[in-house]
Amino acid sequence: MAETKIDPALKGKVALVTGASRGIGRAIALKLAREGCDIAAVYFNSHDQARAVCAAIGALGRQAVPIVANVASPESVSALFAEMSRHFTRLDIVVSNAASGVLKPSLEMSLKHWRWCMETNALALNLLAQRAAPIMGRDGRIIAISSLGARFALPDYSFIGASKAALEALVRSLAMELGRSHAIRVNAVTTAAVDTDALKAFAAREQMLRDFAQRCALGPAITPEHVADAVFLLCLPEAAMITGQTLVVDGGFSISG
Repeated sequence: MAETKIDPALKGKVALVTGASRGIGRAIALKLAREGCDIAAVYFNSHDQARAVCAAIGALGRQAVPIVANVASPESVSALFAEMSRHFTRLDIVVSNAASGVLKPSLEMSLKHWRWCMETNALALNLLAQRAAPIMGRDGRIIAISSLGARFALPDYSFIGASKAALEALVRSLAMELGRSHAIRVNAVTTAAVDTDALKAFAAREQMLRDFAQRCALGPAITPEHVADAVFLLCLPEAAMITGQTLVVDGGFSISG
């Protein structure tokens, strides 16, 4: 008997992923492509890496377009959607993953630092949602990437943590608004320390990874692929009644006391 070929779960859909050139964003873009999505791979300054991830997606048989944008800028986000419309006629999934910030004690922070963190990590989600909602079909999915710093005090992470807490609050508000008006599901995925290039900026990186390995029930580490898998789950038809939630992907780290 001939084997029945099963289509990918997200076949024919288009996903926009910010911060797609490396780390968690790259893993998400590749995961969604493997599951059938064409990808608008948004990046800020990693041109060669963005081209490389698009080439890898192309090798999977999917279309991928690198698009440069500053997601904290309304004008740049408008230009991003204008460029995307030149390549794709639909949009089904938006993943707001790009993040930035300053690692310093709270008392050393400035208004510039506050705006930097809030605009890149929280405002960006709203800018993306404003432009995406009118062109997404019903049952669209918007997913933001957060961190446990939204809930717990981490060294030198105060402004980034505050911006991630704002991001999760915005997810809940958008879920109510866009659910009623467009049947769009809005959720977040939050995680503990993931050993990416971004984590190298932390002076306590090695200690953080050791602590995680000791406290994590499913250790020894969270990978970008684990986060990408959670994003994929929230894009499935089976997640149709999940909205306004923050899915924790930390292997049990945050319940270990």
